[in-house]
This record gives sequence, C-alpha cells and structure tokens, in this order.
Amino acid sequence: MYAFDFTRPASVADAVAALKGDADAKPLAGGMTLIPTLKQRLAQPTALIDLGALPDLKGIRREGDTLIIGAMTRHADVAASDVVKAALPALAALADGIGDAQVRHRGTLGGSIVNHDPAADYPSAVLGLGATVVTDRRQIAADDFFTGLFATALDEGEIVTEVRFPLPKRAAYVKFPNPASRYAVVGVFVAETSGGVRVAVTGAGPGVFRATNFEAALNGSLTAAALNGVTWPADDLNSDIHASAEYRAHLIGVLAKRAVAALG
Repeated sequence: MYAFDFTRPASVADAVAALKGDADAKPLAGGMTLIPTLKQRLAQPTALIDLGALPDLKGIRREGDTLIIGAMTRHADVAASDVVKAALPALAALADGIGDAQVRHRGTLGGSIVNHDPAADYPSAVLGLGATVVTDRRQIAADDFFTGLFATALDEGEIVTEVRFPLPKRAAYVKFPNPASRYAVVGVFVAETSGGVRVAVTGAGPGVFRATNFEAALNGSLTAAALNGVTWPADDLNSDIHASAEYRAHLIGVLAKRAVAALG
C-alpha cells in the first residue's frame, strides 16, 4: 500500500519548504522514473512534492548567446520550439528522439538531468555544451553536476530551476537507440564551443562523461578522419544484455565520427 502525503506548492519557495527537513520527501517532475519506481515498491517516500504547477520552472527563451530552458519544460516543447530550432538545432533533435510521444509529452529536462540515468540523452547535451545548471540556491557547472550513477551534486532538498546552454558554433548528437525504450545504448554529443571541442558520451558508462582523448584529436582537426585510430577503453563501460562493454567502446568511436560529420 502507498502511504505518502501529496502536495502541489504554488511557488518554488513553497516547494523548497516542503522538502526541507525530510530526507524521504521526493519532488515530482514528469514522473517518468519515479512513478514506475513507486509501482515496483522500490521507493517509499513520505511525501511527493508536485512541481507541475510552478510556472517559474517552465519556458524557453534566448538571452544573447545563451539558451535558457526551465527545468519543468517538457521534451516535446523543446523539440517543437522555434527558438531552440533556430538557436540550437542539435538540442531540438535530441529532445525529439527521447522515448516515445507519451514520454516526450510528460518527461522534463530537469527531471532527466536530476535523475541522471546512465542512458539518458539530456545529460550529454548539458555536459557536451558546458551548460550551467541553476537551482533555487546556486549555479553548478556541467562538469561538476554529474557525479556518478543516478547521482548529482545537488544537496538534499535542492531544486533545479533552469538550465543555461551557451550557444556553440556547431553541435550534433548521434545515438544508437535501444529499439524498445529509445534510451541510448550509446549516444555522443559533439560541440564546437568558444573554448574548444567538447565530446560527451552517454549510455556507455555508469554516467555521462567527456571523451577527452576524442576532444584532443578534434581540437587539432575537426574532421571525422581526425578520429581514425582514436579509441575509448572498455574497462569501465557498461556490459549488459543490450551490448557488451567492448561493443559500447566500438560504438563511441563510430558515433563520434557520425556526430562530427553531422556538424556540417
């Protein structure tokens, strides 16, 4: 039997107050992971704090060379946004390839990155673009945000409010999807930024990571040919019924080349 309190705060401050002091209370975004977890009795929160009624957490806007997306913005809204398509088409394409239509119309940007599923798509864009994650109390650089399997740098009760994506010169995301879930068996996000080329990999390891040797090669020459002979070790990669660690290592190289070619 389920036994928890359900609240729908009217402001971010109210949501933070509801979470404060209760380590077993859980914020509810799209529910794409939390609800199945509840159904399997793998989580027993004392309270669910529904963030769905908070308009301050939704929306898409461009400010100069930065694309700002609210944490409660749905995947489908990112995929359909003319602002995103014009400013950062790789992100719109990534969002359009998440799950199925039902997932895209319920799942949220903030929920995805906070959950940090090792096969989720959004973390690769956040890390690949060097985005900034904004919470109710601070700003966290992408390189510091993802800390491990289903883990982030967020403190207890901290709520993500928006993500700020610096606009790159060029970017592309290519993934090898699981045919049933559309999760990334491996996904590679490549971005040519003002600070150099960034390559973020999802699906392959226990969490999203930067392929630094690929970055070094591409900073020398931003061509697919520059990655000839460049590999990522299989030692710490995932191995499961969908793909072995060695196959995932191979896919990183293949998909990185495809992403570079897709830069145009």
